[in-house]
Amino acid sequence: MMPIISRRTALLGLSGAIAVRGASLAVAAAPTDRRFVVVILRGAMDGLSAVVPYGDPGLMALRPALVPPQPGQDKGLLDLGGMFGLHPALSRSHARYQANELLIVHAVAGPYRARSHFEAQDYLESGADHRMTSGWLNRVVAALNVSSSGQAHAIAIGGPVPLLLRGGPGASKDVANWAPHGFAEPQPALYQAILSLNQNDKVTGPAIVAGLRDRGFGHKVLGESEKDKARFGFPALARAAGAMLRAPDGPRIAAMELGGWDTHTAQIDRMVGPLTQLDAGLDALRDGLGEAWKQTAVLAMTEFGRTARMNGTQGTDHGTATVAFLAGGAVAGGRVIANWPGLGRGQLLEDRDLAPTTDLRSVARGILGAHLGLAPTALTAVFPGSEGAQTLRNLVRTG
Repeated sequence: MMPIISRRTALLGLSGAIAVRGASLAVAAAPTDRRFVVVILRGAMDGLSAVVPYGDPGLMALRPALVPPQPGQDKGLLDLGGMFGLHPALSRSHARYQANELLIVHAVAGPYRARSHFEAQDYLESGADHRMTSGWLNRVVAALNVSSSGQAHAIAIGGPVPLLLRGGPGASKDVANWAPHGFAEPQPALYQAILSLNQNDKVTGPAIVAGLRDRGFGHKVLGESEKDKARFGFPALARAAGAMLRAPDGPRIAAMELGGWDTHTAQIDRMVGPLTQLDAGLDALRDGLGEAWKQTAVLAMTEFGRTARMNGTQGTDHGTATVAFLAGGAVAGGRVIANWPGLGRGQLLEDRDLAPTTDLRSVARGILGAHLGLAPTALTAVFPGSEGAQTLRNLVRTG
């Protein structure tokens, strides 16, 4: 049934969610003026393509067709200081980096070593190395609201609240659900996957392409129109999230997601779309927040990285370590944090993956403690079993 949602309920409810065409948003209230946003990059983003270690001599031997031109060249990497370069699709993020509002942590991974999307995403959102029924961001909300009256109440618009914000005992439980008309329409990525599986079949390949075009699906498979992107894309949702977070009586915590990162084939081309969406989305979030951007920290994370070597279809397969992004006016950016493991002979994990040297929980513990003021005991409750994960320091601005 469709719940009756008043303006007061929407503004004062402790959490809510919106989902549109490959992107979704959930928000939660908390007794703080600081804002915290988590962006889940679903599908396993290739950190070696997003933040390219062009200074590592082993890179070109592993993936020669996946490395953009050197910094300073046409469509080249955006330099981050001589060792690393941002993908050229991340031009706005490069400007944030130069303004000391973007911090990058490389060779990062969660405590698990699963290479299944479903299993790894569960672990990523639960904040543990085992399955749980609640998400770590929900436990953050519970910790922040421990002295406030009542429990958190939630409303999900357009789809279920992600595990990241679902509650268990003692946390947010009252979650309603409503899906707008057309929400169940299949995503373009589904059609792209079907085409990818059949592209080499001389019978089914052309037939599927012709069938989709006959039914008007061509533009959704080959790329959304500019009108669709403006109305439904990740940047539009991010701008809306910023406006909600900016409101004096609005939410203070948000969880967003952006898909399209599972690049098993033709990665050099397929990475451009989601990277451009992420880049524009972070900029739109900043615009929506206005002055509240100064009090905001954003953590963008993915379930695992991809193989260091490209495969036979010029893509990459499921791997281990990747990158995490921290953005926002409250972030002490302009840096790349990397205990770099190297890409040479004997340096890859299992001779296939970028080896992890930083625990993703260390990044999250560092930003939650410094930005939202969570005590070590609360952080351990948020991330069970994380006592051994060294908390990263100096991630936010002082003064």
